[in-house]
Amino acid sequence: MPGAELDQIARAMELADRVSINLEAPTSERLQALAPLKDFSDDLLARLLWAGRLKRETNRRLASLATQFVVGAVGDTDVELLSLSARLYRQAGLGRAYYSAFSPVAHTPFENLPPALPLREHRLYQASFLLRDYGWELEDLPFEADGNLTLAADPKRAWADLHLRHAPVDLMRAERHTLLRVPGIGPKGADAILRARQKGRLTDLAHLRAIGIRAPEQAAPFILLDGRRPPQQLPLF
Repeated sequence: MPGAELDQIARAMELADRVSINLEAPTSERLQALAPLKDFSDDLLARLLWAGRLKRETNRRLASLATQFVVGAVGDTDVELLSLSARLYRQAGLGRAYYSAFSPVAHTPFENLPPALPLREHRLYQASFLLRDYGWELEDLPFEADGNLTLAADPKRAWADLHLRHAPVDLMRAERHTLLRVPGIGPKGADAILRARQKGRLTDLAHLRAIGIRAPEQAAPFILLDGRRPPQQLPLF
């Protein structure tokens, strides 16, 4: 809804389940290169922030908010995309950010540009969910020198490799936000651990599987059980 009036946005949010104002790019400069006829600040971002303000200031149930970014067409970096996503989660109550890997289309100005890797899109979603659902800050994400996430591992695993390999998390002592830093442990798993340790001790990976953590082997290199590292199967190759 670029350029929509405030009352139009308010009415749309009353009638719809989801309202999307697609920013397409993370900055004015990137949008100028991607779609020069669009106004990033006034026509797009301002409307999305209006919608967020409407959700905060009304007692009525209004539509959830979404936006979309084109990834990899005009030199955008992951830190740019995720910086704005984090801001919108915070300030506008954004429900979902969508990332669409650029693919060239014949007979368009960008037909000769290389496509963006689908894996890059996937990593952006993983990082975005850490910002939205896991209490991570932008500064926590393991960006490389070029401002992008590594493609070799998901962002949570990449962070854990840097920070938890030599400082594993004691599952019997850690607070919830710390449990959420461990690969293989999500919000439901963290809550299950907190409940389980009120009743007894977690001393084996089988105990984690029994309380609903589906892949405790992912967590094994980064945790302590009963004060000890759990046994791990050595890689075959």
